[in-house]
Amino acid sequence: MKTMVVIAHPDFESSRVNKRWVEELEKHDITINNISLKYLDEKIDKEKEQALLLEHDRIVFQYPWYWYNMPPLMRKWQDTVLEYGFAFGPGGTKLKGKDYVVAITVGGPEVSYQAGGYNTFTISEFLKPVQQTANLTGMNFLPAFKVHSAVVLSDDDLEKSAKDYVKHILNPELDPSVEHDRILKEMQEKGSEL
Repeated sequence: MKTMVVIAHPDFESSRVNKRWVEELEKHDITINNISLKYLDEKIDKEKEQALLLEHDRIVFQYPWYWYNMPPLMRKWQDTVLEYGFAFGPGGTKLKGKDYVVAITVGGPEVSYQAGGYNTFTISEFLKPVQQTANLTGMNFLPAFKVHSAVVLSDDDLEKSAKDYVKHILNPELDPSVEHDRILKEMQEKGSEL
């Protein structure tokens, strides 16, 4: 499984967490596509980006939680690259079957993202439009990786998050159907009845 991480951060160089995550990614066979540094002028090379998507099986979108959504550059990248006829619509099946994973840094604490919390909704609820983008393009929307309280993360928690992040995105069982198939196989091998 070839994995690519597309990164967008309005001020990547000042992001302690995102920079540390990238350092950890660099230790693995993962393509790092930092569009924040690549497209300072925001002129996205659609053909180049589409070619990168075609070369990979799992696409991870890494960004800070930005007004309950992705930063503008990530949105612009998706608007430009995931075009009609390529990612959806007639003939737009180029991404079908690829994995779509979100990896986000969240400034607020986890307790603030729940019913009764000051942000009212969970991150999972806020990600519904992103999930629908994956659905429209035929991609498999897999569980997100998120770190809350990113602005006050301790050094130890930062190190743990970097290692957990790589483990998460490289996990072949991140796709629930893969895990399900493995469990069924183990049950059959043990002679268990369903």
